[in-house]
Amino acid sequence: MYQALLTKKYLTSKLMPILAMLAVTLSVATILITWSVMGGFLKTLVNSGRSLIGDVTISWPNVGFAHYDDLIVMLEEDDLIEGATPIIETYGMIQLPDDRIELITIKGIETQSYERVTNYSETIWWKPIDEPTSKDRDGSDVRLDPQFRDAMSMFESNAATLTRRNPESGLVEAAGVLGVEVTGLNIRTEDGIYDPRSHGFRATPDGSVERVPGFMPAGGSVGLTVLSLDSTGKPVDPVTRTIPIANEFQSGIFEIDQSTIIVPLSVMQQMLRMDEARRIERVENPFATEVDPVTGEVRPKISETIGIDPARVTTVLVRAVDGVALEDVRKRVEAIYERFESKHPGEVPSIFSMENQIRTWEELNATMINAVKKETGLVLFIFGIVSFTSVFLVLAIFWSMVSEKTKDIGILRALGASTPGVAWLWIRYGTAIGLIGAVLGTITGYIVVTNINTIHDWIGRTTGLVIWDPRTYYFIEIPHEVDLTKAIIVFVVGVLTCVLGSLIPAFHSARMDPVKALRFE
Repeated sequence: MYQALLTKKYLTSKLMPILAMLAVTLSVATILITWSVMGGFLKTLVNSGRSLIGDVTISWPNVGFAHYDDLIVMLEEDDLIEGATPIIETYGMIQLPDDRIELITIKGIETQSYERVTNYSETIWWKPIDEPTSKDRDGSDVRLDPQFRDAMSMFESNAATLTRRNPESGLVEAAGVLGVEVTGLNIRTEDGIYDPRSHGFRATPDGSVERVPGFMPAGGSVGLTVLSLDSTGKPVDPVTRTIPIANEFQSGIFEIDQSTIIVPLSVMQQMLRMDEARRIERVENPFATEVDPVTGEVRPKISETIGIDPARVTTVLVRAVDGVALEDVRKRVEAIYERFESKHPGEVPSIFSMENQIRTWEELNATMINAVKKETGLVLFIFGIVSFTSVFLVLAIFWSMVSEKTKDIGILRALGASTPGVAWLWIRYGTAIGLIGAVLGTITGYIVVTNINTIHDWIGRTTGLVIWDPRTYYFIEIPHEVDLTKAIIVFVVGVLTCVLGSLIPAFHSARMDPVKALRFE
């Protein structure tokens, strides 16, 4: 009973215990915030990687491989695989409406199968929405405006089919979807939404400027240039095509949103000469003739068709059924590809050549993922060392209090308090400080983490200091995740620091001789 009474008295009558609680609170909150942000960064990276490229990729870069339709059928027949899609991924140059020339990553896709493997439809930005986004407290998002709902629905439909109707001819044309940051004409507001510009400006040779279309889905187009390839994958000559823009996408990863365009797979196959084509051979016999199928006249035979080169793609993306281990899926994909190769011997890359070309998305992003994991561990280690100073702070405070309470300890020992009882008094006192500090630190950390983007935006508006600049960091917003297991670990460690700090003073007080403690009283 005396232990509870003294613990309550010491907690409420002294300033030094409050300082110890504050130290524990700050330590727990700091570690929890750091771990949650770094863990959220890693989780967001993981989810973004899967949503953009699926679980396993089969790639043969540059020249690509044929008969991919057969491979996709074989993959989707397997119980472990949810879907597969062919894509062409390459690099080129893009001419924007203001005549700027930028390097661009180009993805040629089939939207229906691509949607099965990735979250393509969720990344489309210009579409009607019913509720404002989490940071749009004023509801100023143009996508919420009823007068633009029909237009937004049309833009969404255009993105789903990668087409756009030509306003002059009325014909439906193949179109692309740009990353929302590519043109620089969509202004990202502090509410996390985009304010589209109806027009941009182009510099003219005489020093003046002229208006150009700014809102790309409403009539904008870009010039796309790639190097076409011969049958061996060597570049032949540049091919330029004007691509109408159907919509814009936001993946949440700034680097991708700033430098990517999605176009129909068939368009990329034509531009890169990877579509189906006749295989011809020059006729060596100078006297050979043939009948012109149009005029019926006999003409010299220069070449003859000896076969058909099937269309090719550079990559097939595979998405596994939820809950299946990535390594199991990769092994299954390798086995399926081996059967695919035996079905088309000599026409597709061998399984031995594809040894390092069938990889999980984690293997493709291993450098980034491992770097984040190591950085998380390093940051936690450093903050752990800093936070461990609370042990010595508690030790110093308790040692001072033990020296100050020599009379109390002597009276307790004289009245018959046992040695363990006196020691437990201070350990219990330290535990109480640790519990209160850890609870406050956990609550503080949770509040900060769950509102970290709001706090960041407020700091930016108030001081002009932008800590998380999307042009610098990988993701547009600060990733975060409060994990219950991590919170419990940090909470327990916070309490243990106080318990450890109280042990030495507790044993010192327990061994105190009551006669010596009271001799000057």
